[in-house]
Amino acid sequence: MSVGPLGAILAGWLCAVQIVQGSELRKDETVRAVEKVMPSVVNISSKTVLKQRGFFFDWWRDNWAPFLRELPPQLSAGSGVIIDEDGYVLTNVHVVEDATEIIVTLSDKRSYPADVVIGTRKTDVALLKLRAKPGEKFTPVRFAADDDLYLGETVLALGNPFGLGESVSKGILSSKTRRTSAQDGVLDMEDWIQTDAAINPGNSGGPLVNLDAELIGLNVAIYKEGQGIGFAIPVKRISESLAEIFTPENVRSLWFGAQFKSTTNGIRVITLQSGSPAEKGGLREGDIITRVNNASPKSVFSLNREIMSGGDKREVVFQIRRGREMHNAAVRLLPEDSYFNAALIRQKIGITVKALAPQDAARMGLNLNGGLVVAGVERGSPADNAGFQQGLIIEAMDGESAESIVDVARNLAAKKRGATVRLTLIVPGPFRRALVDLKVR
Repeated sequence: MSVGPLGAILAGWLCAVQIVQGSELRKDETVRAVEKVMPSVVNISSKTVLKQRGFFFDWWRDNWAPFLRELPPQLSAGSGVIIDEDGYVLTNVHVVEDATEIIVTLSDKRSYPADVVIGTRKTDVALLKLRAKPGEKFTPVRFAADDDLYLGETVLALGNPFGLGESVSKGILSSKTRRTSAQDGVLDMEDWIQTDAAINPGNSGGPLVNLDAELIGLNVAIYKEGQGIGFAIPVKRISESLAEIFTPENVRSLWFGAQFKSTTNGIRVITLQSGSPAEKGGLREGDIITRVNNASPKSVFSLNREIMSGGDKREVVFQIRRGREMHNAAVRLLPEDSYFNAALIRQKIGITVKALAPQDAARMGLNLNGGLVVAGVERGSPADNAGFQQGLIIEAMDGESAESIVDVARNLAAKKRGATVRLTLIVPGPFRRALVDLKVR
């Protein structure tokens, strides 16, 4: 039986409808979430040149240079996620630790060299900055709210492992508060996110997202004793880590003196240093930041970025909500070493110090990351009463490495009068370690 023109049109229309319906059925919420997030997912490749230090290596190098062969560089690969349109990338510290060269490749195959802004082994969170052209913008991932997690909800682990292209695995949120050690027992964090979505080493540092295309975690570990068990750092810990590490003090060596936290009511001032520029400028604990420099910050990260934008050259103007009232505050940041310096250390414990130069540490056969040398002792001071002498080396304070004069002075400034500080000292001739407790004055 022949089909007329109207029948042919109707048949074609029905065929087109079936094709569209088939495509829409395939393009479900999982596919839509992946499409939204994937432009933010990157591959990270790093190169680390191995360095050997110590007396015997130096002697061998100086006397047998023609026969010395440097060890080949270590290569590693992982994933990351863009969290800011200006090219800031979040990944794991172990992906980029000690790297001498980092290359970040986007999902559209563009590649950029990158620098580590800051990171912390404690949380295994590192922040990178792409070396992009001025004004070049990137697609950031959207953060989920803290603790906005549903046990059993569908989650997606994304990555760009080994430079082979995009990778997606699907699973459920198996636990919101899993407590265990990560791979090789290096990390010790409470409240991991556990998922059965496949996470391989190349996906480490990549995002774990929900079906709203929001970042809920950072892929970090695989449990060796289990099958199909992966872990991620929850977004709450990521936000807390960024609030601690991406600060004017850590990134630009500028003293601001306040820390923030995102809450359901807005970005709140949670800590305020006594005598800091933030306090003197009018900020108070509990204040809600509504605007900064005529911009409405969307996150603690963007707020700190705006605070740092003018350096110490101009005031940072805040609009704040305190209770039911609105207030203004103006803060001028200061170079840290203008306050946290050797004079403050002498004021607090009675010693004059200078930084231990790396070449001097190597000459003495000491493998130290920083350190301070005692150059003088004030008579009658806490240090004098404890028997301090010139030539002592301060290796650590309260268990934290004494990496610089600013670090030590900042830690002492936080101590109240009469508080105890424990110093780890290296005593010369022959070198030995000693622990000494001092009262801060």
